[in-house]
Amino acid sequence: MGTETPSAAVHQYLDAFNRGDVQAMAATFSVPGQILDGMAPHVWQGPTAAQDWYRDVLSEGKEHGASGYFVSVGEPLHNDVTGDTAYVVLPATMTFDLNGTKVTQSGAMFTVALRKTAEGWRVAAWAWTKGTR
Repeated sequence: MGTETPSAAVHQYLDAFNRGDVQAMAATFSVPGQILDGMAPHVWQGPTAAQDWYRDVLSEGKEHGASGYFVSVGEPLHNDVTGDTAYVVLPATMTFDLNGTKVTQSGAMFTVALRKTAEGWRVAAWAWTKGTR
């Protein structure tokens, strides 16, 4: 997997999310990992944080009639590397279908802390800050 840089790891994670590939998402995570999101219960942590969060995304989506999630990001506002740690902040937009209507959530921020391992850069934690809709 191409995780030579923190940015590559972030994009690899988002590409996997956009494809709905939970195994590839999990492969970009360090163990344990953490997720902070606007969706309840808001915090996921531990060795299966990515898988647990995605399971809850699909469950909530089914409950509310949402599907087809797609995240796009802009140029990093921060892309800071200090030794084997990194901090990346990207403006983000998410689109999805809600009961047959296309919804765009713009103005979000995707903030990621990463760790460099022997296998390359891995997501240690991420937070999604909701934008407008």
